[in-house]
Order: sequence, then C-alpha cells, then structure tokens
Amino acid sequence: MSPSPHPGFVALSAFDPAIGQDLRYASGNNFVGTPLDGYEHGSCLLTLPAAQALSQAGALLKRNGYGLTVLDAYRPQRAVDHMRRWAADLKDQATKAAYYPRVAKQELFGPDYIHCRSGHSRGSTIDVTLTGPDGAPMDLGTPFDFFDPLSHTDSRGIAPAARAARQVLHHAMTWAGFRNLPTEWWHFTLADEPYPHTYFDFPTHHPACSAAA
Repeated sequence: MSPSPHPGFVALSAFDPAIGQDLRYASGNNFVGTPLDGYEHGSCLLTLPAAQALSQAGALLKRNGYGLTVLDAYRPQRAVDHMRRWAADLKDQATKAAYYPRVAKQELFGPDYIHCRSGHSRGSTIDVTLTGPDGAPMDLGTPFDFFDPLSHTDSRGIAPAARAARQVLHHAMTWAGFRNLPTEWWHFTLADEPYPHTYFDFPTHHPACSAAA
C-alpha cells in the first residue's frame, strides 16, 4: 500500500481501487470555479479506519449492483480558507446558476453551508455519490455541492427515483459506520473517527503518494 503524508492516512486508489474518484476540488469543476489550495495533483486521502469502512460500503453496494464514486475526502484547512475567501468576494458570481441559484452568496458563509473549519480536514469525512449497474452516475436529485434545501437528504422536492437512490446510498454508508449530514445527501463522517479534534493542513499530494495519485 502506498504511504501517505501522514502515518494515519492512506491513498484510496491504492487501498481500494474499485471505488471511483472524481475529486472536484482538484479541478475547476466545483462551486469556486478553480482548483482549491492544497489539492495539487489530487490524491484521495482518508484515515485508515474511514478507508476500511468505505470499502465495506462499496462491497455491499457492489453485491446489489451499485458502485461508489468519491467526490471529496480529506480536505486541507488551506482549502477551507480558500472557500472562505471566495465566499467573501461578492463580485464573483460566476458559478451561481449551477450551485446556488436560490441563495444569496453572502448567505453561503455561516452555519448552513461554508464553515470556518470542515470535518473533511479530520480525514474521516467523505463526499460520495452512487453509480448504477452500468457504472454511470445515478440521479440523486441535485448536483454535488448544490446549496439548496433540495440537497437535504430527506427532501420531498425531488423525484421518487432520486429519493430511492439517496436511500440506497444512505443505507450502505450508515451500515458501514458513517453518519450522514442531513443537509447534504453526499456528506458522511465515520462515527468512530480517529482524529475527532484535529484539523490537518498537509496538501493532498506528497512525493510518497505519487503512485496513488
């Protein structure tokens, strides 16, 4: 298994290559519109217990014809700070239509959306989506990181098929030991996380991770 920048973390592509990756913050395909600080080369890193639990969820879903794709995992604190700077720049509205069409940008920084710290920086929080039997992404009702009540896990404002897909994802992740954030259908934290009070800031890429990036 490839080493990581921290002894308690593993590179997911080496630990369980069957789980897909689409790391949005390592590209411009996210609500900020640019790669975030600390995501250079974008290795998907997780604490070992979180990677083990995610692998269990992936195996359960595979037995039932589904798959998992990771959208974000460990997030350096510097990336959270980048989000905060973006949220404070009210002149930059380039991604509003795609990510926050019904919410004023000045409302994004606060208890409902963007925080000063993120559980992702502790290494055991992960954003995931579901793929179907054909391997294609399934419709979960809203895009990832869509700032809107429709993204609430139990939202009644989405199609029945999307609600059912959310329940499939929720069941597998909770069975494997994760807790869902009710306002974000994609967001799960390992219930017994190993670093519950530590917010790391090492970048997602490290020379030792080159084989797993």
